[in-house]
Amino acid sequence: MDILKVKGLKKYYNNGTTIVKALDGIDLSIEQGTFTAITGSSGSGKSTLLHILGGLDTPTEGSVELEGRNLSQMSRDELAILRRRKIGFVFQSYNLVPMLSVYENIILPLELDGNQPDNNFIMEIIQRTGLEKKINSMPYHLSGGEQQRVAIARALAPKPSILLADEPTGNLDSRTSQDILGLLKSMGEHFLQTIIMITHNEEIAQLARNIIRLEDGKTTESGWL
Repeated sequence: MDILKVKGLKKYYNNGTTIVKALDGIDLSIEQGTFTAITGSSGSGKSTLLHILGGLDTPTEGSVELEGRNLSQMSRDELAILRRRKIGFVFQSYNLVPMLSVYENIILPLELDGNQPDNNFIMEIIQRTGLEKKINSMPYHLSGGEQQRVAIARALAPKPSILLADEPTGNLDSRTSQDILGLLKSMGEHFLQTIIMITHNEEIAQLARNIIRLEDGKTTESGWL
């Protein structure tokens, strides 16, 4: 079953003299519960695509459907609610709130949406991310790898339909990167979570079940492993 469908997606920018085609006609579908990597060189359109998939940006043309809902037909407020409830984000820069503890950062999306945390589920996430001894720590006391573990736990806390990861190991050393990627993959498998990950690293992309390659705003190759 496809959870995400993209049809004829285009994103053009006018820089005053020329039209920049960041995305130039993307068609793709993502099956529920799969781990997909989107890869390509710098400037290929990877991050632009991810931002549109997550409702953070709007396309010039085309559509994105998440669980049958067309994001282009939703208001700004509806998109904000959708992002809080249906989409988990993991960014390269972690984006933790510095004045909140690990636990408070993890449950923040739920509190922003006015929901009570499912404590059993939250504790399971904390245990599986290896953060049991860090739940009262502040972000500035954590290593980069630990901060990214918190970011992954926070993304999963609302039980989203899909998790989007933008270069999640970009600020980490190679050993920590492998740990984080292994964690991301195992969490996806355990919670039957649909994951789409942006990466410029072909070796990292091989961890995914499905690889989509972009070049000059177009898909050049797509396949299942």
